[in-house]
Formats: sequence, C-alpha cells, structure tokens
Amino acid sequence: MEEIDEYADAVLAALDLVPPGRITSYGRVAQYVGRSLGRGGPRQVAKVMRDYGASVAWYRCVKSDRSLAVEVAWRQAEMLSSEGVPLRNGRVPKEYWFDLPS
Repeated sequence: MEEIDEYADAVLAALDLVPPGRITSYGRVAQYVGRSLGRGGPRQVAKVMRDYGASVAWYRCVKSDRSLAVEVAWRQAEMLSSEGVPLRNGRVPKEYWFDLPS
C-alpha cells in the first residue's frame, strides 16, 4: 500500500472535523488545507477522497452548490440520510453546513 502524502493526510484530517449530520464542500476543505500547506484546490480534494476517502466520512463532502458527487450520489445520499441529512431538490439544505475552523 502506498504511503499517504502530506496533502492527502491533511484533507482526511479536515474531513474528520465535520461532525455527523453536517456537510462541507470540496472547496472549503481545499481552503482549510491550503492555509497551512499553501497548495491544492477542490479537484485535488476530490482526488484524495476518491483515492483515500474510505477511511473517513467522505460522504460529508459535497460540491459548492451543496449537490452530491455524480459518480457516487446514490451512496452519498444513503449515507447522509442515515445521519439525518435530507436532500431538497438534489441539494443538502444550508442548515446542515459545517464551516471548518479558521
């Protein structure tokens, strides 16, 4: 198994901060991680989630418009629902947003 690099480790740690029943976005995680590492963006966060996300609650990370990742939307919706997070018109309502600490 390949070693997880510093960026991937920081992304996974950021996702661990999102409590059950709440969501954040790929972009917000990228901003949070970027403050300390000075690199990365939403696409890099998505790649980390794709490669290593099974070790964290990956489904709590959504697009900036609060919609689900197309490739795994059915599974993501199922996992969020199990935590009491509904979808309205294909998006998670604003009240479920979690803002990572500054």
